[in-house]
Amino acid sequence: MKLNISDSVDEVLQKLAAYFIDAAHQSIADRGRFSVSLSGGSSPEKFYALLASPSFSDKVDWSKVYFFFGDERYVPATDAASNFRMVNNVFFQPLKIDPAQIFPVSTTLSPGDAAIQYMDDINRYFEGGEPRFDLVLLGLGDNSHTASLFPHTDILFEKEATVKPVFIPEQQVYRISFTALLINMAHRIAFLVYGTGKAQAVVNTLEGLQDIENFPAQLIKPTDGVVDWFLDKAAAGNLKVR
Repeated sequence: MKLNISDSVDEVLQKLAAYFIDAAHQSIADRGRFSVSLSGGSSPEKFYALLASPSFSDKVDWSKVYFFFGDERYVPATDAASNFRMVNNVFFQPLKIDPAQIFPVSTTLSPGDAAIQYMDDINRYFEGGEPRFDLVLLGLGDNSHTASLFPHTDILFEKEATVKPVFIPEQQVYRISFTALLINMAHRIAFLVYGTGKAQAVVNTLEGLQDIENFPAQLIKPTDGVVDWFLDKAAAGNLKVR
């Protein structure tokens, strides 16, 4: 695990963009394509907009990049809460990404069927081989959840590398999410976390006692890959070791 701590949010985003580009180049050189699992939420929106900006848009062969979603809210794709809608608006459309390279979760199905269908899509992409993404991008909630691995939910104890529906009682909504085992198969995993509101969750995840029910992001431990954290000083401020 490597911590990349920056003075400002802009510097965090710049570092992650450089990391993303390096991962893309390496994966395309090694495997001919780059498979990325994207995260939703407010923090990565600025990152996707940066990648689509003139400073970075010409630094990747986007025709060889394939996009998945590590989790999705169970809402229509046109809903303001949809991860797909956000990424499509700030990233896919500006870069004119071919829809054939984008794998959204179908929320027109039931949550259970949507999860099954999405894992089928993933298996088809990997042609029956191990579903090892080149890069999984993750965020961190102030309750230490990542993807839709929320505290005290059944998915935390799932023993398969797959996709599952998750019901969030406090929100009374479903989400569809990669399990921790599927995330942990990736070649690279990168957390993007910034702001003082995330400082305690960072400490709980990285330095707290092992307690996956309360701190689900502790589950992210790649089996044969690397994990990098991209943090600003505010998010890293309570860590004992940097």
